[in-house]
Amino acid sequence: MASPTPLHGRELVDCARANAKQGIETAAYQCGYGEDLNKFSQELRQACEEMNLQVKELSELITDQDSLLELGTGEIVAPDTASEL
Repeated sequence: MASPTPLHGRELVDCARANAKQGIETAAYQCGYGEDLNKFSQELRQACEEMNLQVKELSELITDQDSLLELGTGEIVAPDTASEL
């Protein structure tokens, strides 16, 4: 469901990340910016800077973990403690 008002800060970054695979038009719409891609990009860049994220493109918000979750496969294997490697 699209936001009725433009999102800002962490909410904007979270929404943009969730919709990044669908493209900038969809992400902007879902985040409450409609067809104003310039304003969406500007606000997203500012929100990322405030969170100390080095992001130049929307696609950079997609993480490897997102890809694994989408596939529905993959098992994360990790030691029980930091000292057990």
